[in-house]
Amino acid sequence: MTVMSDKKIYGPDIYKRNEHGLLENVDYVFNEDGSIDWRAMIKAEFLYPNKGWFDARNKPTPKTSEGLDDKQLLIMLGGIKELAKLRGYSSIDFEVNNVSDGYVTAKCTINWVDNYETAQEYNTTYSDVANATLANTDAFCAKFLETIACNRAFVRCVRNYLNIHIVGADEIDKSRGADNATSVEYDGGGGDSGSMAITPSGTLEKALKEKHEIESFKGFKELLRALWKEESYRNEEAADWLNYSDIPAKECRKLIAIVKKS
Repeated sequence: MTVMSDKKIYGPDIYKRNEHGLLENVDYVFNEDGSIDWRAMIKAEFLYPNKGWFDARNKPTPKTSEGLDDKQLLIMLGGIKELAKLRGYSSIDFEVNNVSDGYVTAKCTINWVDNYETAQEYNTTYSDVANATLANTDAFCAKFLETIACNRAFVRCVRNYLNIHIVGADEIDKSRGADNATSVEYDGGGGDSGSMAITPSGTLEKALKEKHEIESFKGFKELLRALWKEESYRNEEAADWLNYSDIPAKECRKLIAIVKKS
């Protein structure tokens, strides 16, 4: 990895960008292919251990994030905001839909400024969605479902655009007794279908309930064993899946197709 030379700038020039679209006073870290390693740009102060991940595996939660894998971490909203500022954007828009008692869906759209990683003909607008329900928030946050949904959508939009694989602290299910092993919103939970995230794992969970009346992850694992015997679906890595959020998106899509056909 390559690091830009240290350069200190003060006043208005702090936000001045060079011909490559990069802030002049920031030390960027680069991947071998020349792209920016946005994961490496996250300050350690914004990361902390995902207690739910360790609890699900009956392991003690470390006191610091040092040495932990991305899947074992959570990132604070402040860290996501800083990444967005570093990358640069011209506007952030929110669209709130499906507003009902106890359920809100929000869409976040960010118009990113061009940099050397994107050509002018490329579309640098990116959108993502998230929800907030009475089933995936705590008692306090339940009073602010629209705000929670918008924060979650914003975090997801930034993470996915910049290829950050650390779950945002704002994304996880904060309801009492929630399973947050690696879940984003309700990816790994077991609530009603209305509280599931709009993600491949959430769609899979919903399909299992509707097509097979499977209400738990244990029931899903039993179905996997049956599919293995039938040679309809085989994946040795499935033995390591502890909840729906452990299932890669590609595998979720394969399983959704199988579930809907059967």
